[in-house]
Amino acid sequence: MSEIATLKKALEYKNNNHIEDWIHSFLHDEGNNIPFSEGLRLSKRYYIGPIKMPLSLFKRCCGPEENLKYVIDQTDFERNVKAIQERYKKGWDMPPLIINYVNKSFELTDGNHRYEALRRENIKDYYIIIWITEKEDYEHFINYYNSLTTKF
Repeated sequence: MSEIATLKKALEYKNNNHIEDWIHSFLHDEGNNIPFSEGLRLSKRYYIGPIKMPLSLFKRCCGPEENLKYVIDQTDFERNVKAIQERYKKGWDMPPLIINYVNKSFELTDGNHRYEALRRENIKDYYIIIWITEKEDYEHFINYYNSLTTKF
């Protein structure tokens, strides 16, 4: 397991005002999503977090269900989720989920398997990193969700 791929390390980067660096390091390492990292670099983004929020606000966009944006094999999905559950039960310092906020709604852009594992473990709140492209969306998020989160 990579040292970068932990909540502790993400919080450390946040406290040093380098959360964007953590995101790209994570996505190039255990996050294994270099195309997403490269896409994030195409525009200026606002980043908030890690902050703790209710998982009930989010839903997966990736999984075996036919109605999802990204449909993947059920066997692989279940195997990955169960492996994450086992790691979590053994004390894994799970990295935050990465979520896009646009047009007053959320899209879980990295961490669909982690999200499902947390849900199955009956975890109600977890740390997330929000990324936002438009200033209007950023301002709406700050004004609307400030009371639901840990300190920004």
